Amino acid sequence: MAFFSVLLTACEFKLKPTEDPEETTQMEVQRYDRLQARYLSTGDFAALQQMNTDYPLETRTLIEDILQLGEINDPNINGRFLSFYQDTLLQMIIKDVEIQYANMDDINKELNLAFDKFSQWYPNTPRPNVYTQIGALNQSIVIQDGQIGISLDKYLGSDYAAYKKYEYSEQQLSTMQREYVVPDCLTFYLLSIFPLNDFDHSPQKERDIHMGKILWVVNKMIGRNIYNNEYVSSVGKYMSKHPNMTIPKLLEKEDYTDMLH
Repeated sequence: MAFFSVLLTACEFKLKPTEDPEETTQMEVQRYDRLQARYLSTGDFAALQQMNTDYPLETRTLIEDILQLGEINDPNINGRFLSFYQDTLLQMIIKDVEIQYANMDDINKELNLAFDKFSQWYPNTPRPNVYTQIGALNQSIVIQDGQIGISLDKYLGSDYAAYKKYEYSEQQLSTMQREYVVPDCLTFYLLSIFPLNDFDHSPQKERDIHMGKILWVVNKMIGRNIYNNEYVSSVGKYMSKHPNMTIPKLLEKEDYTDMLH
């Protein structure tokens, strides 16, 4: 199974109608990482002000929950935040993110196509806001309050030199590349709104089937089989044997008794 790192904080995704059911807004990833890079590379105070004004939730989440540098209202927090990223390795990562992700048209396109599929199943569900950040090699994906945050520093390529300084497994490294950005976003978006009930006390096989179900649906959303393991295959076989089982029914299915064999 693919490696994931995700932060789920105060998640309040709900399947609810939008104010205008006919509205189909195109998604575009918000480049919070560019403002972040400006401040962390040059100390540009205007960039910091814009981060706090335009992206208050994202900034708070990054500083308090991901980096755990302290509270956003601490009078010394800005200096602590800036100092943290002065590490030579992190400065190199900031520059490499800027280069590798100078253009994200492909990611925007794939996100829109995936959520077009999702909208066919849940036509009245609003699309989440998606933004990018540089998370200092912490969480890959952040899900919070109807938003998906992508830490681009975790998607610089399986052979990225800086990753060799850390004990990432081959399996982990294989997912730390551009082609996994959208699949990872979709996986944790779905997990946030279709969680496994009583996860901590569920049998491991049930957890595996639940994850296999989510990954199978993600494959359908993106139109390619990026996730392949025995549990994804089991879900595929189950769906083939049950033609009346729609994807919404599958996502909302909580009893896996008929799949645990």
